[in-house]
Amino acid sequence: MKKIVECVPNFSEGRNSEIIEAIAESIRKVPGCTLLDVDPGKSTNRTVYTFVGSPDAVIEGALASARTARKLIDMRRHHGEHPRMGAMDVCPFIPVSGVTMEECVAISEEFGRRVAAELNIPIYLYEYAAKSDFRRRLPDIRHGEYEGFSEKIKLPDWKPDFGPAEFVPEWGATATGARKFLIAYNVNVLGTKQQAHRIALNLREAGRGTEDPGMLKEVKAIGWFVDEYNTAQISMNLTDYEITPPHIAFESARNEANKLNVALAGSELVGLIPLNAILMAAEYYIQNEGLMILDEEMKIKLVADRLGFNALSQFEPKKKIIEYLIEENNEPLANLTLRGFIDEIGARTSSPGGGSAAAAIAAIGAALGTMVGQLTFGIRKFESVDKEIRAVLPKLYETYKSLIPMIDKDTQAFDGYMEAMRLPQDSDEEIAVRHQKMQQELKVAVEVPLTTMKIANSIWHEMKEVAKYGNIASHSDVEVGAKALETGIWGAYRNVLINLPTIEDEGYKTNIMSIAAEIVDESQKETQAILDIINDRVNSNI
Repeated sequence: MKKIVECVPNFSEGRNSEIIEAIAESIRKVPGCTLLDVDPGKSTNRTVYTFVGSPDAVIEGALASARTARKLIDMRRHHGEHPRMGAMDVCPFIPVSGVTMEECVAISEEFGRRVAAELNIPIYLYEYAAKSDFRRRLPDIRHGEYEGFSEKIKLPDWKPDFGPAEFVPEWGATATGARKFLIAYNVNVLGTKQQAHRIALNLREAGRGTEDPGMLKEVKAIGWFVDEYNTAQISMNLTDYEITPPHIAFESARNEANKLNVALAGSELVGLIPLNAILMAAEYYIQNEGLMILDEEMKIKLVADRLGFNALSQFEPKKKIIEYLIEENNEPLANLTLRGFIDEIGARTSSPGGGSAAAAIAAIGAALGTMVGQLTFGIRKFESVDKEIRAVLPKLYETYKSLIPMIDKDTQAFDGYMEAMRLPQDSDEEIAVRHQKMQQELKVAVEVPLTTMKIANSIWHEMKEVAKYGNIASHSDVEVGAKALETGIWGAYRNVLINLPTIEDEGYKTNIMSIAAEIVDESQKETQAILDIINDRVNSNI
């Protein structure tokens, strides 16, 4: 999974359009950063920027924005309604996909160390990055605001985590840290503001007070009326969507509304949402309603319908789902036309080569199994095997989808080794560094095709079930699929073998060889078992 981190720095400037744009442009210019949103507020005199990228890229983006703010913002002249303590008031890093909270803590620490050293400003760590519980909450760090920090920073308990323990008048102080992704989510209520607020009090974690807590963890909520839409809403901040995701918030709101004889009319996402939150909702409705939906786009449509995302305005996945907003092509080979891919293989270059071809062949094998399953599922004459096909289709689908990225990963692994070979050799130290890097990249070049083997080898049970119960009119497709899987595994195996001899770690080589040989042997046996099943069915006319 691609590593994506969100960064949401808040700057104490919401009125000067030139400064706001200069900070935005400094983020845009950083390779690997995608600026998603710039939200200035005149009354608050504050602008919130949202951008995403790889762990390294977001650090550079945050640094670039802080450098610009250091030049252009002077806190001695700042006034606004929002609490603040510095020019870059707060800079949180949030895991979106493929990244742990621990990694985001490390990212915030790296940013804090570097920005403090470069700009000579005080930096405080908060939330998951905090070193002390009393400095975990942002309001506690910010207490006293900019005007009180000249004295606060002198106190032993409030020495900065990085940077000078002295007040910097033109800057103030900055908090950085790691937090969970916050989803701003509103549920529409066909009732009064008071009814919406009653439901909100029942749902939110704080409830009506310590003696009467609410039912949903990591949820903040109030009820209000939106004149623009002429509807009441339960306005929620879901501060940890893995604990309380939108679909649970919505269904809980529906249950509470039913008790008041009040109807809901869909819901609204304010800002962005991670793809995983949408897919969690899709799986919830698929399981609860006994549905069979494999395609990601169809899952998103299901969620948009069940949660009523289109009630107030058109829900556009490409503008609302974070992963869809990031315009990166990490799979240039897989995104080629079939003709283009074959032409690339046939070109006078060593990559793409057999490893990428093996991954593509294995993906085709898994896709053929998926195809036959889908030509069986939902057909009246095959209703008797509905249970069996339902049980195997998701794994077949997920496997061919997982094999497609391996096409590019194999070529990228080879390119990594070639880059290591080109490292300088002008000194003993450089020779040693080059040698170590080459050994590392050789292991990558082995483990990528080994991963292809493992993924392809994981669906023999599902392929045999399709052979047993699938539409017999498509029996040749099952046979080709099985042989394609076997060939893909064998091709990946040969790419493991070709890279093993130069690796110096003998224990590693022995272990890899044992695993790979076992997979090849299993694939040959399982392919023959599938061909035998098909042969028996054809000869028996079933």
